[in-house]
Amino acid sequence: ALPISLGRFRDLLGANLRHPAMLRYLDNAQNANARINENYARELMELHTLGVGSGYTQADVQELARVLTGVGISYRPLDEPPRLRPQLQADYRRDGLFEFHPARHDYGPKTLLGQPLHARGLAEVDEALDRLARAPATARHIATKLALYFVADEPPPALVQRMADRYLRSDGHIAAVLEAMFTAPEFAPSLARKFRDPVHYAIAGVRLAYGERVIANPEPLAGWVNRMGEPLYGHETPDGYPLTQSAWASAGQMTTRFEIARALGATGAVLFRTAPGEPLEKPPYPPLASSPAVQAWLPTLAPATRAALAEARNPQDW
Repeated sequence: ALPISLGRFRDLLGANLRHPAMLRYLDNAQNANARINENYARELMELHTLGVGSGYTQADVQELARVLTGVGISYRPLDEPPRLRPQLQADYRRDGLFEFHPARHDYGPKTLLGQPLHARGLAEVDEALDRLARAPATARHIATKLALYFVADEPPPALVQRMADRYLRSDGHIAAVLEAMFTAPEFAPSLARKFRDPVHYAIAGVRLAYGERVIANPEPLAGWVNRMGEPLYGHETPDGYPLTQSAWASAGQMTTRFEIARALGATGAVLFRTAPGEPLEKPPYPPLASSPAVQAWLPTLAPATRAALAEARNPQDW
């Protein structure tokens, strides 16, 4: 997944479209000529490419849904293709569970984002993805999402514009967009200012306390994430969990975070217990204060924080 996620966005979009889980989750496996299902087409434009308010219309959603007819899943053995009319046999495609079934595809003429599509069959799907991936609205949408994740809940418009420009110049190369962000003057001042969502808060705490050591018992970590309201695979709608501070900084949330931090210091060794009831190792970790990451971090802490650390009674309390 790493080479795809740091390569061209168009390749990532194509992998998304061919993934059986995505096709089933957003109902495109049911999308067929004369039985149109718009769910995946709508989310492909709203969430994955152009973004809300970018100018596409309901007619564009309907046309894209027609483009995506026949894109679905097959559970037949690979050596048992469906019976097709001779003129459709050359259009059939199969890759693992992914299937393009030409008998379910709408071969009528289509217009997307104001321009006609010229290819046929699965090539028409690729033509539509090319158009979506190269749209200026997609460049802005992807740049905004990356800047929101790394820099700020409301990223500077000038930074987003430079990242979008790099996206368009590089034909959607994600590594190039990230380079534009990491080398921007707005990036360094943003470090350590982004409020973490529960998953990142819990995992960052474990990594800070235990370095690169691999945990043996993930149940406490999963429990902490659940308590903070972000259970794994628990968000049913396709927009995903929010990553903004306003979604996670309530008084109850902060109280829970303090409790989890205390658990990491006092009983975190349970993460490395390989069987229930097994004695906890002692000491469970080298003192946090000796961590190279913490040593590099300490000079940046406020004087009141450093004074509180100086009063710690033991390594767990620290």
